[in-house]
Amino acid sequence: MRYLNPKADLTFKKVFGEHPDLVISFLNALLPFKNSDEEITWVEYLNPELVPVNPLRKDSVVDVRCRDRLGRQFIVEMQMMWTSAYKQRVLFNASKAYVSQLDKGGDYELLQPVYSLNLVNDTFSPNQAYYHDYQIVETADTHEVIEGLRFIFIELPKFTPKNYGDKKMQVLWLRYLTEIGEQTREVPHELLANPEINKAVTQLEESAFTEAQLLGYEKFWDIISTAKMHLSSSRREGLEQGRKQGLEEGRKEGKSALIRKDEKKNASEALAP
Repeated sequence: MRYLNPKADLTFKKVFGEHPDLVISFLNALLPFKNSDEEITWVEYLNPELVPVNPLRKDSVVDVRCRDRLGRQFIVEMQMMWTSAYKQRVLFNASKAYVSQLDKGGDYELLQPVYSLNLVNDTFSPNQAYYHDYQIVETADTHEVIEGLRFIFIELPKFTPKNYGDKKMQVLWLRYLTEIGEQTREVPHELLANPEINKAVTQLEESAFTEAQLLGYEKFWDIISTAKMHLSSSRREGLEQGRKQGLEEGRKEGKSALIRKDEKKNASEALAP
């Protein structure tokens, strides 16, 4: 049995964009709900294309977008590479989903929260934590929160299941994303023993995809590989340029210091009796 990688665009959207029971389990496991009363029990999929009211403004597309019975919206994205602009893109998409809830003259009290869940197959934070929860908080008292937007970023390369007893479903879903791929020949028993994860694994079987889909899958990884090379090259060039600029500025500063020293010496000699 050959499996495809669940982080690819094709597979991620197939698993979480076509199976409401799987995206419900996934969201309940990974979002910071305080108790079972907050958990999702039903969803309807929404158009992942966030089209602006004004056609001159920016359009955007997310991987999965859905809404529960309470009207809360959930945006899910799988990001293969981290860029400096990604947080701004996430903020843009979530804000657009939030404000699009009201027509002109609508009551602000009808607005429901938007949760943005972002799985990043890259690292961006210097600390060791893989789970990052962002809210709009008062700086002096972080318990004072402006509700409405919440952003979760998960750095997949940092994830290591240390304690299988803590947040079991969160661990299982993250293991699913990080352990299954083309090299998988035998899926771990702990994953297959869970009904939702088991179903998600079957969606990755190569035999479930058409030849055209498989060609698109391979093209996706080629694009990612090329983009990573370009990004790595740009970073190296930036570092080299910064190094050269630093050396040049250091030489200029050193030359200026010598000139100032000579001027001071000459002034002292001129004043000497």
